[in-house]
Amino acid sequence: MPDLTFLSAVSMAEQIRQKKLSPVELVKAHLARIEELNPKLNAFVQVDAEGARRQARTAEEAVVRGEELGPLHGVPISIKSSIEANGMRCEAGTKLRAGFVAAQDAPLVSRLRQAGAIILGTTNTPELLMAWETDNLLYGRTNNPWDLSRTPGGSSGGEAAAIASGCSAGGVGSDGGGSIRVPAHFSGICGLKPTPGRIPATGHFPTSVGPFALLGVVGPMARTVADLKVLFEVMQGPDDGDPSAAPVPVRWPGRDDLKRLRIGYFEDDGRTPVTTETRAAVQTAAEALRCAGFEVEPFRPEGLEQARQVWWQFFGIAGGMLLGPMIKGKEADLSQILKQFSSWVADEPSHTAQTLLDTWIMRDVVRMQVFSQMREYPILLCPVASIPAFHHGERSWEIDGKAVQYLDAWSYTEWFNLLGNPAAAVPVGRSNEGLPIGVQIVGRPWEEELVLAVAAELEGQRGAWRAPDIKFA
Repeated sequence: MPDLTFLSAVSMAEQIRQKKLSPVELVKAHLARIEELNPKLNAFVQVDAEGARRQARTAEEAVVRGEELGPLHGVPISIKSSIEANGMRCEAGTKLRAGFVAAQDAPLVSRLRQAGAIILGTTNTPELLMAWETDNLLYGRTNNPWDLSRTPGGSSGGEAAAIASGCSAGGVGSDGGGSIRVPAHFSGICGLKPTPGRIPATGHFPTSVGPFALLGVVGPMARTVADLKVLFEVMQGPDDGDPSAAPVPVRWPGRDDLKRLRIGYFEDDGRTPVTTETRAAVQTAAEALRCAGFEVEPFRPEGLEQARQVWWQFFGIAGGMLLGPMIKGKEADLSQILKQFSSWVADEPSHTAQTLLDTWIMRDVVRMQVFSQMREYPILLCPVASIPAFHHGERSWEIDGKAVQYLDAWSYTEWFNLLGNPAAAVPVGRSNEGLPIGVQIVGRPWEEELVLAVAAELEGQRGAWRAPDIKFA
C-alpha cells in the first residue's frame, strides 16, 4: 500500500490513462495511509473520505468511457487550509475562524479539479500562518515524518508532512517568508515559490492585498520536480482577484538555451551561518549542475542584507498592522506562537505614511540592484535555511560558535519574498541525524520555467526521491 502512495503524481496519472491503475484503488490506498499515519502526524485538519471516493468513482467512469483526461486525472492531492476548497475547512489555524467552511473553490483549486485532481482534504497550519512551524489551538501540533519530535516547518507544514509521508501525492502551499520552501526543506520534498501573481492567490486567507501582495504567493508542493511542473502548469495564469496578476505565457526553455545559463552559488550570506551539512548540500548541488553541463561559479549578490531588513518592515511591521485589528481584544484565543510574533512586532514602532513610503521605495531600489547582478547569473543556488528541521518549540541554535535566532534562520528565503523572485526547494543532502536538507534554486521574476528546468537537472543528477526513514509502529 505505501509503495502505491509513493508513486509520483505524473506516474499515477500516466498509469491511470493506460488503465494500469484505478483511481478508486489509488484513493483507497491514500485514505488507508491517512488513517494509519494522521493520528501520529496530525497533517490533515479535514479529510473528505466520502467526497474523495465519489470523485474517484467519477474519474474511473471517465477512463472507462474513453473521455479526454486531464494531466492530473485521478491523482489524490491536498490543499493548505488557508486556501478555499468548496465544502472544506479554511480556518488558517486560528480560533478566530473556527468552523469556517469555504463556499467555493479558489481559482487554483478549480483549475486542479478541471485537470482531474481529486481533493482529499485540507492540511494544518500555524495560526494565521505566522510561523515556521505548525501548531495552533484548533488542531494542535503537526509532526515531521522523518522525526516526530521535530516540526515539518511552517506555515505549509501540514501540507509538507502529508506529501512526504505518502498521504498525498502533492498539493498547494503558500509562502510569504519561506512557508513553502522551509517545510519542503524540512520534510525532504520539493516546493516552488512563484513570482507574485503567476499563480493566483485569490481565495487565500489572509487576503493577498497591500504589502502581502508584494510578498505572499501560493505554489505547488510535491515529491518530484516533474510533479511540481505539472501542478505549476495547471495552476498558473492570471486571475482578477490577484492584484499582482499578469498574462505571462508558459515558456519552457530549450536544452541549448538552458545549458547556456550561468549559475551563481553561495553557501552562506556572510551574516547568518549555516550547518556544515547545509554547506555541503549546496556544494553537492553545485557540482551536480556542473556535471549536468552548466557553468557554475561562486557568486553572492550584494544587497541581500538590505532585502532582509526591508522584508521585515513589510512582513513583520506592516503585516502586524494588517492583522492587529483582527486579534485585538482576543488574546485569550491566540496561540503562544502568534502571541510571540505579535510581541516582536510590538517592540518596533508602527509605520507612518512616510516610513511605509520609504520602505516601498527601498524595496524597489534593492530589487533593481539585485536584478542587475542577475543579468550575469540568471540562476542562483543557495541554502533554504541555516538548519534542518528543529525540535518543537526551539527558538535559537548555535552554529560555528554563533547564536542563530529564530527569525534569522530563514533569512535565506525571506530575501526572495521581498524581491519577488521565483524559487524552488529541492532535497539534496542529509544531516548527521538523517534529516533531509534542501537547496534553493532562484530565478528572475516570471522565469519559473527556468527555475524548474534547472531543478529537474539537479534532481536527475541526485537520483530517486527517498521516503522518510521513520518507522510507524
